[in-house]
Amino acid sequence: MQRQKSYQNDKATLYLVATPIGNLSEFSPRAVSVLKEVDYIACEDTRVTKTLLERFSIKSRLLAYHNFNERESSDGLIALLKDGHDIALLSDAGYPLISDPGFDIVNKTIAMGYNVVTISGPSAGLHALVASGMDARHYLFYGFLNERSSKARSELNGLLTFPYTMIFYEAPHRVESTLKLMYEVLGDRKVCIARELTKIHEEYIRGTLKVVMALDDL
Repeated sequence: MQRQKSYQNDKATLYLVATPIGNLSEFSPRAVSVLKEVDYIACEDTRVTKTLLERFSIKSRLLAYHNFNERESSDGLIALLKDGHDIALLSDAGYPLISDPGFDIVNKTIAMGYNVVTISGPSAGLHALVASGMDARHYLFYGFLNERSSKARSELNGLLTFPYTMIFYEAPHRVESTLKLMYEVLGDRKVCIARELTKIHEEYIRGTLKVVMALDDL
């Protein structure tokens, strides 16, 4: 068993900082304060994060932490925590670990006895869910289906009898093919497509799979 009292010890801390999913005005004062105070910021794409940091005059040192170097980078971050440095982990948008890297370093940090603290912020999945018009009392966040259609079909078959709202992420160029696959496996269910959230072109498309699939501008 392990008990963490996040603000009642002098241990180094790994902060998981949620970043804006579109509108930069949603970046909280607390998130800005934490990023200014930490010694290092680990992120998916230093170019994307640098733009965000410049907007809020944040000078902390940037380190790359992404899917292709996650294990190696985790060891480097643990070494920094051992030296007493506080670190913030960011994804390009939304929460780290939610369909993004971070699981490895979080578990290593916990195993080593250092603090893991979340700094709240926007989440695309929750953003879409509460405005979808679908039942938000119980839901499953699934994230991305497998890119291979045969494996995606198998995943959907495993969800066939799930009775609650399901949240999926998908790349824009794969939306049509994914909707078609969902229709084939799950039948003609209610669906809501949410895109460009918090931006000027934010859009919700609500209907059944069959009706939404017939649109020309997906």
